[in-house]
Amino acid sequence: MKTTILIALSFVFLGINDQSHTEEIQAFQQELNDSYKDKEKTPLSKKNRRKFKKHPFFPINADYKVKATFERAKGIEVIEFPTSTDRMATYVKYGVATFSLDGEDLSLNIYQSPDVSKMEGYEDYLFLPFKDATNGKESYGGGRYMDLRLGDIEGETITLDFNKAYAPYCAYSGNFSCPVPPRDNHLMVPIKAGVMHLEMPH
Repeated sequence: MKTTILIALSFVFLGINDQSHTEEIQAFQQELNDSYKDKEKTPLSKKNRRKFKKHPFFPINADYKVKATFERAKGIEVIEFPTSTDRMATYVKYGVATFSLDGEDLSLNIYQSPDVSKMEGYEDYLFLPFKDATNGKESYGGGRYMDLRLGDIEGETITLDFNKAYAPYCAYSGNFSCPVPPRDNHLMVPIKAGVMHLEMPH
């Protein structure tokens, strides 16, 4: 009897967790869509903004929310990122996240922008650019980004939720200079989560 109750409770808790995660990602998607409709925030031209309804997303999948091992970078390693223009973007390597996904052992470098971290409200902001096997097919060819915060790090772990991966502004307009994910952050596996590619004439 006790075993039956415990099993039943475990299903209840799993259901609650799944629902909570789904609602969290739906809120993220709605916020992203709203920002692209906002003339003050959108990267879209006035013409494209009128046509824009919503982003296409991969189905929400809790398997793409992973708890990774986090190792803080030793010392200060300043890295110059190429961008979609001739500008170079300066970042500091903050640490490395190592995790397993679909049976593959993967790692991604996490960065911090010296300029962005000086901005009010972004002092704890971390940047995770990456490429994966969906690029150029189901997602933007130039890769995607994830925003992280220092609070996502808990001791020696960090939570990565690829359902929150989004495309850089350069996917929608040629008026921006976007960092290109470095080779160390090129994954050979498909990350079927987050924003898919939206065809928009530049």
